[in-house]
Amino acid sequence: MSLSSQAFMQTMEARISFSDADKALLKANAAWGNSIALQMAEVFYAYLASDPEMNQILNAKEGRMHRLNETFVEWFGEMFTGMDDWGIAYAERRWRIGLVHVQIGIGPQHVVPAMATVVHEVGKQLKSAGLSEDLRDALGRICMIDLAFIEQAYVEVSSQAVMRETGWTESLFKRMITTGAARMQ
Repeated sequence: MSLSSQAFMQTMEARISFSDADKALLKANAAWGNSIALQMAEVFYAYLASDPEMNQILNAKEGRMHRLNETFVEWFGEMFTGMDDWGIAYAERRWRIGLVHVQIGIGPQHVVPAMATVVHEVGKQLKSAGLSEDLRDALGRICMIDLAFIEQAYVEVSSQAVMRETGWTESLFKRMITTGAARMQ
């Protein structure tokens, strides 16, 4: 179950239909993305801070919020530039972002609605700026790819930990998960 970030990126691009046209549109609007990145970070972290559990995580260490704002602005801008045309560097960075979410305890129940907040706010900003729905759709697709990396980090870390602790093989682990899910219905 060891993840290849590049292969995962390629799979997600195909599944989500993230196209060359999307990439070109994002790149053409990178300056606009940079111009709203700080405002997007403010909306994002205001949303997260309204949840007591997330607020505690966000403020667990001195200076964390400052670093998170800087990281958000960088992450937001990278969605527009693709860093290396959404290649290896982009995929590896998204994988590391996913692992950091797992390490500091930001669960999927927080990540998914937070990403929805980003997509919603971007839509409002696009409308206000008179930009195209195609740009909104392209941003939505790359946001979903980034979200998939974070979600996959939870799966990979959890499954690797269980297999390491139990000595189970990957096929046994998958069978146990499938059987357990069937019993929960």
